[in-house]
Amino acid sequence: MPKIDTLLATLHLSDPTLPIGGFSHSNGLETYVQLGIVHNAATANTFIVQMLEQNLQYTDVALLALAYRAFESNQLAELIALDNRCSAVKLTKEVRQASNKLGMRLLKIFKPLLNHDLLNQYMQAIEQQSISGHYCIAFGCIAAAMNIALAEAIAAFYYNAAVGMVTNCVKLVPLSQQTGQQLLFGLHPLLHKLGMAGLHPNETLIGVCCTAFDVRSMQHEHLYSRLYMS
Repeated sequence: MPKIDTLLATLHLSDPTLPIGGFSHSNGLETYVQLGIVHNAATANTFIVQMLEQNLQYTDVALLALAYRAFESNQLAELIALDNRCSAVKLTKEVRQASNKLGMRLLKIFKPLLNHDLLNQYMQAIEQQSISGHYCIAFGCIAAAMNIALAEAIAAFYYNAAVGMVTNCVKLVPLSQQTGQQLLFGLHPLLHKLGMAGLHPNETLIGVCCTAFDVRSMQHEHLYSRLYMS
């Protein structure tokens, strides 16, 4: 495979407008808004910070880093185990389904573009229903296949997640576009800190319980009206 411009590759992989359906998922935020818990810029910031620090750090980002290294080492069995582990730690149905849908759509975009043997084998395992194909695992595999450095892949993943949450807050609370950009800009130091920590995930903490997020996600399934799928 010819040398890839890793900056462009990173921007492409983490582009919030990538047609995988990320805009249709709120990960329980819609419940927080309808209950009045998230209702202004300050509470929106609290939601985003806690989602990044208490949820993604110990689930998706940790699994992404492990999947990246397993892909680099050509360990298909480890990728399968990590994907199944991801299914186990995502307790709510809609969040689990969202992760599967995003992962599959991401793979359908990049698999034919890269034509990487291990990526093809991972996709085959999904098609054989051995695994689900979670977004964070697929992201880690594709980043490794594109020769994106792990630190850059983690930073891009966090940034993509932060943009999605800020956009959802702007729509749901609602907030002004300028307020949304202020929130995003203010997250830069935290994203840097979490990105560095993500290089060395503590495997014993993967799936650490985030009870409130899980409960709000479960409640989202039964909201009378809603804009988002999760």
